[in-house]
Order: sequence, then structure tokens, then C-alpha cells
Amino acid sequence: MREQFGSIVLAAYQPDPELFRSQLLSIRSQSIEDWECVITVDGDPRPIAELVVSSTQGDPRFRVIGDGSRRGFILNFEHGIRAVDPEARWVALSDQDDEWYPHKLEVLLPHLTEVDLVSAQSRLVEKPSGRVLGVTSRHDPDLVGTLLDNQFSGSAFVFRPEILSVALPFPTVSTRTAAHDHWLAVVAASGRGTRMLPDVLQDYVQHQGNVFGDPSGMTGPGGPLGSVRTAFDLAQKWEGSRSPFALARMVFWLNVGWRQLLADTLIQRTDLGTSARLAEIDSYFSAARRFSALHRLLRQAVTDGRVSRRFRLEYLASWFAGILVRGRALVRRVRG
Repeated sequence: MREQFGSIVLAAYQPDPELFRSQLLSIRSQSIEDWECVITVDGDPRPIAELVVSSTQGDPRFRVIGDGSRRGFILNFEHGIRAVDPEARWVALSDQDDEWYPHKLEVLLPHLTEVDLVSAQSRLVEKPSGRVLGVTSRHDPDLVGTLLDNQFSGSAFVFRPEILSVALPFPTVSTRTAAHDHWLAVVAASGRGTRMLPDVLQDYVQHQGNVFGDPSGMTGPGGPLGSVRTAFDLAQKWEGSRSPFALARMVFWLNVGWRQLLADTLIQRTDLGTSARLAEIDSYFSAARRFSALHRLLRQAVTDGRVSRRFRLEYLASWFAGILVRGRALVRRVRG
């Protein structure tokens, strides 16, 4: 078996040709060379396949898959992950418009001997201006901290394929905060753990076509509840209505609902037994959650600087919205 062989899963949907070409070339320039790159196309794969061949000079390590179906961002990644070579010893995820530094895989992969998932920092670069917006300062929380506030961007991490026995299929729901990388980080944190390195190993390109952009912007002035108008726009997009009830459902799913879905799915699929971790997940996030426990957690997280005061207020608003919409039962219906 090839000890260092792995799979890179790149999800593509109508990419900017120049940004896409740059990303393909940055992957091709990795100092670690024993890999395949599965490019999973959301929609028609033919123009993507032509662009891949012309950009990589027909490099056989790049493989394009897709049947013309539209799956959406998260399920497109799942489709690609299911197609990786069964001999892969590691899996990396890639966006279609970033740029990896040549030593990215070389730095990350050795850590997988000790943890299930390892990530690093990214330089934020605006396109097409090229202006550098800063560098991420992500940290490595424990399982509870990861459930509360995701620090892991899929495009920046590498994980052991063993976690997929728990992670697949991805839990999904119609909400702005639903993310495959959050779920994968939670699963890894419940197993052999996660690690966040201080190294800057890629450019994380910010532009108008981003699905999410830098997730650190999910809270604060530009967060999902930054204005009443934004809240109603999100309700229209994710719940199909601007009614008060649709608004309450949207607010519930943004924070408390999404995390209940993750926690309940994790508990169902893993053998956490009667461990302290299970008790914490139950009291903070699952269908058995308790407001007093969550309130203490949020207050301590603000004190420690792990989340902002705005995040705390939005999370509490999500809790009370869940009461209005009978959120615990709503999540159970979504999970089936």
C-alpha cells in the first residue's frame, strides 16, 4: 500500500476560469506528489473537464466526476468524498478558487499520526484587486468548543478517512450555517481529536462569488443577524417566507437547531457511552439540552474571548426562537 497516497476533493460549480486554473496549478505544485484530485462538478461536467485538461496538461492525477445533477455545495462535497480511492490514507478538501502553498500537504500530513483532522491558517486575499485583508487566527477548541463555534474551514484541513464511517451521510438542513466542515470537525473532535497549526499554508480568496467567505465573518457587524432586513432576507431564502413564524424558524436553525442536529446525529452514530463528553453535549446542544447549562457555557466563552458578545446574543435569540417553533421536535422530524 502507498503510505503517503491520498485524495483531494475539489467541489466545482461554474468557477471563474482564472481562479480555478490557479488553484489547479497550486495543487499540482505540491511538494507531496502521491495523490489524486477528484473534481466533483455540481451541474454539467463537460466545460470543467475541458478546463482541467487544458490547465493541467492532461495530468492523470486529476479526475472529473459529475452526472449533470445539481446537489448543492455540501452534498457536492459528499459526492466527491464518496468517490475517493479506497486506498487513500488521507483526504483533503479544496475550494475552486483558493491557492495552496507548495508545502501545504507536507506540513499537515505528519500530524495525522496523532489526530483525526489537522488544519492551519490562511491569508485572506481579495480578488480581483489582490489586496491582502489579513490572516486568520483560528484556534483548536475541544469537542464542546467545536460544536459551539466552528474554527475549521474545509479548504484548509486534511483528515483521516476513518472518520467517514461516522461522518457519512452528512446531516443537512436548510440554513445559512449548515456546513460540512463543521460536521467533519465535530466527528474528528469526538474521536482522536483535532489540531490547529499556526502556519499560513494557503490564500483564502474572498470575492463576490464565495458561498461562505471567511467564516469568522459569521458573527460581528456583518453577521447573519446584522440587521432586521438581513434577517427577513434570510427567512425568505431559507424558509420561503417573511412571516414571523418563518423568521423564528430561520433564527432557530442558525444556531441552536443546527447544533442540535449535529449533536443528536453524533450521539446516534457513535459510542460515547456515559462519558463526560456525552453529558456535556447533552446538556448544551442535544434534544436534552438545558438552558442553565448553555447560558453558563456562553457566558464563559465570552469571558474567555472564544466568542463575541454578539454571538452570545444571537445564540440566545435562537434558543427562544426554538421555543416558539417547537425546535426540538422540528430537528427530530428533519432527522427522520
